[in-house]
Amino acid sequence: MKKPVYITQMGVLERRGNTLFFENENGKKAIPVNSTSEVYCFKPVTLTSGAIKLLSEKDVPVHFYNKYGYYRGSYMPVEDQVSGSVVIKQAEHYLDEEKRLYIAKQFVEGIKASMLALLKSYRADASAIEGIPVDGESPAELMGVESTLWKEFYALFGSLLKNFEFRERGRRPPKDEVNAMISYGNSVLYTVALSEIRKTYLHPAISFLHEPLERRYSLALDFADIFKPITVFRVILRLVNRGKIREEHFERDAGVMLNREGLRVFLPELNGELERKVLHPGLRRNVSIRYLIRLEGCFIGSDKWNF
Repeated sequence: MKKPVYITQMGVLERRGNTLFFENENGKKAIPVNSTSEVYCFKPVTLTSGAIKLLSEKDVPVHFYNKYGYYRGSYMPVEDQVSGSVVIKQAEHYLDEEKRLYIAKQFVEGIKASMLALLKSYRADASAIEGIPVDGESPAELMGVESTLWKEFYALFGSLLKNFEFRERGRRPPKDEVNAMISYGNSVLYTVALSEIRKTYLHPAISFLHEPLERRYSLALDFADIFKPITVFRVILRLVNRGKIREEHFERDAGVMLNREGLRVFLPELNGELERKVLHPGLRRNVSIRYLIRLEGCFIGSDKWNF
């Protein structure tokens, strides 16, 4: 099974023969590129032309983030899963108001179900979220419903935390430790969704709930939002309430960020959650949550959606 590689120091990715190395002032370390799914860079990292060629040959994307965990961009190898007919149908579904609205509603229903699954696992009173109808006459109205769901969810989530306070979602930069973890987690999940979409025939820039914009893979936002509560927020609750992540795992300047030790605690825990196996009712077998993201893409691209 391929695994992600997380880089939390400045350095250079270079190729020596058929091996990928990460090198900086602290030394040189080989990266097993054949068993690497993606590379995540949380500090400035330079890619040599040789490294880019090897990453392309092995189909390994590299994702870059700023110091607060916000996604900055990716190096993406040329897609090998390409279907013009699927992309044309995907665009047709976006342009058809009725079809787009139906698909967008399914995304919001999935987000709501994910929130309820997490809250009920902690025996929280989720009646406020259960009572919010998922309805709207346009994707913009459904985005408003999603916003209402998140507002209620954040309040309940904050009440479940034992060792850190969380009052509201704050970004750019995060103003407290919990917001910092949310930012890192959401950004990683977005790129995981992007990687999984690339393994289907869908185009990641044609979305249904979020508006497609330049320089953004908005379909990855649609997919990631479904899985945030049961991955990112579950991990934060577990790490905080068990005392595995503490104040010494953070740094402050204009905002709050995870330091290197904090990243070494948080990122493997998040990856472990993405690899957690759950029973898929349709397939009747256990699959990882990460693979579920890909299956969502396969389902949307199937005959059930008349693609």
